[in-house]
Parts: sequence; C-alpha cells; structure tokens
Amino acid sequence: MKKFLSVAVTAAMALSMCACAAQTPAATEAPAGDDTPASAADDGEDAPAADEDDGDLIKVAIINNDPNESGYRTANDNDMKATFTEENGYDASFFYSLKNDEQIAAAQQYIQDDVDYLLISAAGTSGWDSVLTDAQAAGIQVILFDRTIDADESLYVASIVSDMRKEGDNSVAWLASQGLDEYKIIHIQGVMGSAAQIGRSGALQDMVDANDNWTLVTQQTAEWNAETAEQIVQAVIDSGEDFNVIYAENDDMAKGAVAALDKANISHGVGGDVIIMGYDCNAWALEEVLAGNWNFDQQCNPFQAAYIDEIIQNLEQGIEPAEKTIVMDEMGFDAATITQADVDTYGI
Repeated sequence: MKKFLSVAVTAAMALSMCACAAQTPAATEAPAGDDTPASAADDGEDAPAADEDDGDLIKVAIINNDPNESGYRTANDNDMKATFTEENGYDASFFYSLKNDEQIAAAQQYIQDDVDYLLISAAGTSGWDSVLTDAQAAGIQVILFDRTIDADESLYVASIVSDMRKEGDNSVAWLASQGLDEYKIIHIQGVMGSAAQIGRSGALQDMVDANDNWTLVTQQTAEWNAETAEQIVQAVIDSGEDFNVIYAENDDMAKGAVAALDKANISHGVGGDVIIMGYDCNAWALEEVLAGNWNFDQQCNPFQAAYIDEIIQNLEQGIEPAEKTIVMDEMGFDAATITQADVDTYGI
C-alpha cells in the first residue's frame, strides 16, 4: 500500500508539543518480523523480512538504538511499540543496534523487503546517504526520529527530533550561572558520533575554549554506561586531581559517577563539593535532583511516536507534513526549584 508522495513541505501542521511522560500510552508488544532487540555489541544480524501477508496494514520498519542503552531509550522503544501495532493499522518490524554500520545494513534489507515507511533513530550522524537515496528510489518514505543525521532534507519526509545542541547550551548556561571561581570538570561523554554526544559535548567544549577558568580534568566516553562512568571517575579520584563538576551526558552515567563519589566519601549535590549534572530526566534521576543529591538534569523527550503516527496517517491521505522538522519541547530542572509535581509529570 505504498504511496509515492512528494516530500516537499507545503501546508501548515498543528502539532501540540508536549514533554509530559504521563501522556505516554502503556507499552505493548507490536507485531513485528523481529521484536527481539539485537545486542548493541554482539548481534549485527540483518533485519528480518517483513510479513508479506499483511492485508491492508501499513508496513513500517523501525531502526532504533538498543533499548538497554538507557532509561530514555527504553521509554522511546516502549512508545514506538505501543503506537505501531496491528490494532492501530501497522505491520511493524524492529531492529536495534548501537552500531551505525549494522543499522545501515538493516535499513538496506528493509528497503529490499519493500516496506512502506522506514523510521530511523541513527546511531551515528554520517553514512546514511545511500540508504536514503535507495529508499527514495523505491518509493519508501523515510522519517527520522530522536536524532538528526547529516543528509540533504530532500531525502526524508520529516524529522521528529530533540535539539541536542540546544539541550547542551541550556545545561552549560545553567552551569555558568553557578558562578564558580574555577570549573574543574569531569566530562563523561555518550557514544561518540551520535547526535546527542555531538550536541552535548559541543556546548561544553565551546564554553571551556572561551573561558580560562573552565578546565576539563578528563573527557572520556562511557558510551551511556553507568559502570564505565564509575570507572572513569574512580580513576580521577585515584589520581588525586581536583574536580568540582561532573557533566555526564545521560542519567545512567551520572549515576555511575555518583557511585564512585559515594565510595570515596566525596560530597555532591546541593551544598556538596561536586556539582552533578545529567541528561534525560528519568524519574529516579529527578528524584535525586529533588533530594538535592544532584544539582541539575536536562530533559530529553523520548515520546515521538504520536507525531510520527499522525504524519503517516496524513501521508496515507495524501496530506504532506507542513514542517520538515519538529523539535521536541524540553527543559532543565534545577535542585533549587524542582518540585514533586515536576518529577511526577516529566520523569520517564
């Protein structure tokens, strides 16, 4: 039931942006050619062939990062599975990997399977041109979600994403507002080359480069992993080098960093020796901010499925999206002002 539609953006689109976790439907298992996540490190299998006996169902292939990557990714995957179900008119297939080359191979397989829509949350920003060109030649509509990629906008129909650089700028601006005499920062990065890492790292790096009293004590990737983050911080503690800020590019890595501080009896959070900053706004992380154990958490909204569903339903009716890019509304939460209502409303 593929429709060969123009990807030009022509009409006004009224989408209400909402970052409220409370509005996300309960996760359900979507019918899929393969709904078992591929391991980010161990399983690079090609995407399965989509079921050809799908009647009038819309065939969508969803390429995502490993749901075990973080609480954010789990929420994002659950949101997609809750929306792209047979009951909602979809025959959905899922493929997961944290490796860009594995995702690209899966996308090429889905193109051969002649799906109607290809939904991509790319592990890396580069290398997608051939996939997008091949999909367009096959009449397959591509919709990006969660993360941007480096590609001409004419090669995809829409992009529903977070502005990772804006997230980073917001977090760094908050840190600058704390007015420290010196900023000695442990910078724990996500998967290198991902849109989230590029945006969040870039904002901090620009501030460090522009200010003599901002120093990176260490800058290493923990690839979103709490245990690796703990090891990075422990190594700095063991070295005896001073630090007063931990800037972690997701909540799980912030959690791992704090575990190392706790083992060394180093105080942190409000009134502590070390400022703790995270990203994603997991409910448990916001509770840490509320309790004063962390200082700041930047939201990254994982609930994009409803927007994608509306775009697809409109495309099926010949109505093209008015906006090429929809940027999710997101905010930061400071320990000085956060409330329990914020935790309950925005925690994922």
